[in-house]
Amino acid sequence: MKNAVNILFITTIVLLLSMSKSFSQTLHIYGGQNNETYLGCINCNTLDANSIWNEYGTYGNSYNSQCIWNEYGTYGNEYGNYCPWNSYATDPPIIVDENGNFYGYLTVNDNKSNRANFVLALTLYQYYDLIRDNVSKWYSKIFQ
Repeated sequence: MKNAVNILFITTIVLLLSMSKSFSQTLHIYGGQNNETYLGCINCNTLDANSIWNEYGTYGNSYNSQCIWNEYGTYGNEYGNYCPWNSYATDPPIIVDENGNFYGYLTVNDNKSNRANFVLALTLYQYYDLIRDNVSKWYSKIFQ
């Protein structure tokens, strides 16, 4: 019994450490043709100039053409092929870390292979239409 408890404890610690490591990476979004257009940092705070959560920054401002929250822009229009919110998109944005390691496609298209399926991505898929109305409020809900 004691060995089983120890194994469970060690397994839990390893799982928690691996989860914290994955969230310690700064993740970036790239979209467009050949994913050459930078679309912002997906897990940076609201004060970061590159954050998709910074409503006053380039990538969090819903009036900017390179913002995934701009419902009329290339990357936020639900009918656009480069938009993560298009359920039929074949060329959605990618998520990579600072070293270029691929974390998946940012897309609501659940038929897309290699779709990002970590908790933050799944939250964005479910609530993107509400998030775009109040980005900073949702940042607080998600990260704090």
